[in-house]
Amino acid sequence: MTITHLKRGKPEDARQQDDAQTRATVEAILADIETRGDAAVRALSEKFDSYSPASFRLSQGEIDALIATLSEQEVADIRFAQAQVVRFAEAQRASMTDVEVETLPGVILGHKTIPVQSVGCYVPGGKFPMVASAHMSVATAKVAGVPRIVACTPPFKGQPNAAVIAAMHFGGADEIWVLGGIQAVGAMALGTESMEPVHMLVGPGNAFVAEAKRQLYGRVGIDLFAGPTETMVIADDTVDAELCATDLLGQAEHGYNSPAVLVTNSRRLAEGTLSEIDRLLTILPTADTARASWQDYGEVILCDTHDEMLAVANDIASEHVQVMTDRDDWYLDNMHSYGALFLGPRTNVANGDKVIGTNHTLPTKKAGRYTGGLWVGKFLKTHSYQRITTDEAAAEIGAYGSRLCLLEGFAGHAEQCNIRVRRYGGVALPYGGAAAPKQAAE
Repeated sequence: MTITHLKRGKPEDARQQDDAQTRATVEAILADIETRGDAAVRALSEKFDSYSPASFRLSQGEIDALIATLSEQEVADIRFAQAQVVRFAEAQRASMTDVEVETLPGVILGHKTIPVQSVGCYVPGGKFPMVASAHMSVATAKVAGVPRIVACTPPFKGQPNAAVIAAMHFGGADEIWVLGGIQAVGAMALGTESMEPVHMLVGPGNAFVAEAKRQLYGRVGIDLFAGPTETMVIADDTVDAELCATDLLGQAEHGYNSPAVLVTNSRRLAEGTLSEIDRLLTILPTADTARASWQDYGEVILCDTHDEMLAVANDIASEHVQVMTDRDDWYLDNMHSYGALFLGPRTNVANGDKVIGTNHTLPTKKAGRYTGGLWVGKFLKTHSYQRITTDEAAAEIGAYGSRLCLLEGFAGHAEQCNIRVRRYGGVALPYGGAAAPKQAAE
């Protein structure tokens, strides 16, 4: 049993870019936004986007005018895609229920799911206007019941992108701002004279947006620490090289550093896919970007068995994993580290990104080992509560609490328990003493 790399990407250590300059740049910009507020935001927008309107927040009239520039078909397509996302998010929300249980007579424990009260949704748009990202963040937050949803997107070629604005509006954004990059993320998290801060930031972005979210985490919540788009194709001889090559390059076009990996047990398919990628790169309109990704981050890994393929896939923990084999359900049952699975040759990542209904904001850089992607539950907080309703329960739980607190050396904690033992249990317990076990008390 062997695992052979017919093509490797850059070594892992070479992929670790020197992020010191990015960190320093972001730190300085966030400090400037916090100090100068709107003035800093405007200066940054002028510098990076050459965009400086009277107000970065769109009025309802401006939103309506932008939507009016779209064709009926474009509006219908946006609404269709958003409806799929909303339908799945509603099903997920329905699966999350409040809990209340009486664990002992008179002891009631429970939890409630409460929406985050304000969310900032960042929708990228500098290189490609990411219409679908508005569905994934804004519409999903709306289904969760978030009371205030702020949506930011950069200008596209100097103007608000009508399709992105439409998706934000249809999704339920309460405020729509034409702001990009660090200035958008910083303004939403820190607040300015014209924008109230939010409690949580969500949405993908470039390295500077990702670093800004990292630095702001803790001050606000975030969805994920996102990296470049990743895709993996797990395939055997049940599919052909053209399909594999198309699906790999379809995600490699996201950026110059988007990993794309083929894992297969078929040498014929592996070598055919390498040849087919070379052919497609001569005709793909976005070949310049896709070629750079494939050259530096593309991999073809040949395994002997499906067990080896599974082990490789779980170790890489790719963001998108397409499975096209004679045993797709076996992979569904046994894969444990990934962002999202796309099962069977009829399924593809592009549909998942744009229209099918699952959320496309997913874990990268092996984060699929410990978290899933953005979903309606990310916008909900689970809060517990407790209630003791009888004197007997107060005395019984209090006695255990008294002893356990003193076991840890917390005398003040113990007295919180002891005073209940005295009042509700009728026990003459000295201050700072440990409550006796029930059997001894009898």
